[in-house]
Amino acid sequence: MYDAILVPTDGSEAAMDAAKHAFSHGERYDATVHVLSVLETSESAAIVGRGNEKLETLREQGDESTRRIVDEARERDIDAVGAIEFGNPDRAILGYAADNDIDLIVMSTHGRSGVGRFLMGSVTEQVIRDGDVPVLAVQR
Repeated sequence: MYDAILVPTDGSEAAMDAAKHAFSHGERYDATVHVLSVLETSESAAIVGRGNEKLETLREQGDESTRRIVDEARERDIDAVGAIEFGNPDRAILGYAADNDIDLIVMSTHGRSGVGRFLMGSVTEQVIRDGDVPVLAVQR
């Protein structure tokens, strides 16, 4: 049913919770788990004029959060690959899903509602709304 599963990560424990669900599906369907860290364009734009140190720090953080999930998947004998992209998170996630024939996206949601949701927005909600790939939203 699923050959390729995508887990976007921001390095949070909520993302690790989502990864555990992805591992379960990966084991059940013998699917490859793709782990994606998106470094937001707005953060990248904020570093202009500050040199490459901030950019490198962001890249290292993305690499670490991606590697953590990939390593855990491989410990469970699940095929896993990691990637880092720059840009708007929901667009980068959907673009990666399209480019890599992803069958399922498993991602966390913080369960915000009301004003918090309005002010903060929801990457998960945007992916669900704008994408054509099934999304398993894991609420923390």
